[in-house]
Amino acid sequence: MNYRHAFHAGNHADVLKHLVLSRVLALLSRKEAPLAYLDSHAGVGLYDLAGEQASRTGEWEQGIGRLWNLPQVPAALTGYLDVVRALNPDGRLRYYPGSPELARRLTRPQDRLQLNEKHPEDGRLLKANMADDPRLAVHLGEGWHVPRALMPTAEKRVVLLIDPPFEQADELARCVEALKEALGRMRQTVAIIWYPVKASRQLRRFHQALAGSGAPKLLQAELYVHPTDDPERLNGSGLAIANPPWGLEDELRELLPWLATQLAQSAGGWQLDWLIEEQAAPTAKPVENKPGPVPGQKRGKPKRS
Repeated sequence: MNYRHAFHAGNHADVLKHLVLSRVLALLSRKEAPLAYLDSHAGVGLYDLAGEQASRTGEWEQGIGRLWNLPQVPAALTGYLDVVRALNPDGRLRYYPGSPELARRLTRPQDRLQLNEKHPEDGRLLKANMADDPRLAVHLGEGWHVPRALMPTAEKRVVLLIDPPFEQADELARCVEALKEALGRMRQTVAIIWYPVKASRQLRRFHQALAGSGAPKLLQAELYVHPTDDPERLNGSGLAIANPPWGLEDELRELLPWLATQLAQSAGGWQLDWLIEEQAAPTAKPVENKPGPVPGQKRGKPKRS
């Protein structure tokens, strides 16, 4: 495993992923009941945009860099951008939160976080960056085993982020299997799968597999910064969200066009669809309007006169 997320930290894909994660946590936090946050491929949790890896690509300049100094942004970005600002109190954008740091800052005292990272060096950095938080545990193992190893949780509500490096050809299929495993253990899991968009035709089989996953409901959100016809570059990214909290669809319908305008590099675009629509409750059979017994009278066969 050679992937290091520091090369891509803060790019347009991170903006989409982290903004949606922040909204999911905010919407779920409207209820007092605790939740568990699970991260299957967590990375190091915190990134230095002035460091060697991020500086080498400069991808963040076309992502969070475009939003950093905007005088006005949609209200839904507040939680996400507040975390980034808290990491950069002098107003100069240098540090960027990965999903573990974002979740750590946006969850509550009653919530619990379990983070997993397979890369040995990144796992050590993750432990160091996430130290001194008693709500949090870091695991160093195979990310695909997270649903089986850590679910069900003591908390009845779970947010599971599945964000693999996509170094192997079978990782889209493994995302679907991980989703099925998670939902099989906790049907109500809010699972968020991030995936790259290169050529749209390459994703058809993945979308079909997601649609056949048996999730109670599954929302698909995609953001494009280039036309989706070049399989050799990252033209955009997508999120498949199982059991999205109420209100998220309406928020994304407003946010995605705005993001597409702000983050477009050659041609911005977006898509929001239900891969699995929520099933309506079965219609109850009509109750026959039979007369009930008269109070104080017992039911029985009529007596012959």
